[in-house]
Amino acid sequence: MGLKIVQVDAFADRAFRGNPAAVCVLPAARGEPWMQDVAREMNLAETAFLHPENGDYRLRWFTPAVEVALCGHATLASAHVLWEEGYLPAEREARFHTQSGVLTARRTGDWIELDFPATPPAPAPAPAGLAAALRAGTRWVGRSKFDYLVELDSEDAVRGLKPDLAALERVDARGVIVTSRATTPGFDFVSRFFALAPFWSERLHKTELTGYQASARGGVVRVRLAGDRVVLGGQAITVLRGELVPCEQ
Repeated sequence: MGLKIVQVDAFADRAFRGNPAAVCVLPAARGEPWMQDVAREMNLAETAFLHPENGDYRLRWFTPAVEVALCGHATLASAHVLWEEGYLPAEREARFHTQSGVLTARRTGDWIELDFPATPPAPAPAPAGLAAALRAGTRWVGRSKFDYLVELDSEDAVRGLKPDLAALERVDARGVIVTSRATTPGFDFVSRFFALAPFWSERLHKTELTGYQASARGGVVRVRLAGDRVVLGGQAITVLRGELVPCEQ
C-alpha cells in the first residue's frame, strides 16, 4: 500500500493562494535520499516529512534540491494535515522536533498559530550580484541566521518587483526576503517572503502586526513578537490528496 501525500496552500483561506507545500506523514523515519527524491518529484518550494516520535512528531523539510533547517509555511501545512486527516484531535497542540528545535502549533478558530524562534536581521553588505538580480533600488540590506533581507522604498516597488530569477539563484544566499512598509489599509508590511516580525516590530514599534505577501498568489500572516520567539498565524486549505506508489529506491 502506498503512502498518503497531501498538498496544502498555507497562509491562504482559499485554494490556489498563499504558499503551496506537500506533506507526507510517515509511519517511521525514511532515508534522506528517498525524501529528497520525493521532494524533487513534487517540485514545490518545500515538501514536509513527519513521523511519530515520543508522542510528538519529527519534522523535516526538503526543497527539490536540498534539506532546509526551517520552513514556516510547510510547518503550518504539516499542522493542518495532522488535524485535517485525523492524526491529532483538533484541541491538541502539535509539537514538532526539528533541526531548529521544538516548534509548536495550535488551532485558534480558523487560524493556526506557530511558535517559532525569532531570527532578527543585522545590517550586512549586499552579496555580490544581489542588486542586479533584484532590478530594484534598496533602502536597507541585512542578514538573519538564514536569509538576506532587503527593504525597498515602497509597497508598489515590492508588488512590481520582477527579479532576474536565474541571476538570483547565483547569489550566495539561502533566501532573499524583499519587503516594505504597507500603504494598503489593514496591513503593516508587505513582503515576498514571511520572516519579518523582529524587523518590522522594531521599526513600527508594535509587537503584533499583519503582513501581506505581495506575490501573484497573495497570502496573509499575523505575527506577534514575544521575546526571542515569534508567533506566526495563518490559515491553510487542502487542495490535493494522493498516494505515493511503492517503487524501487
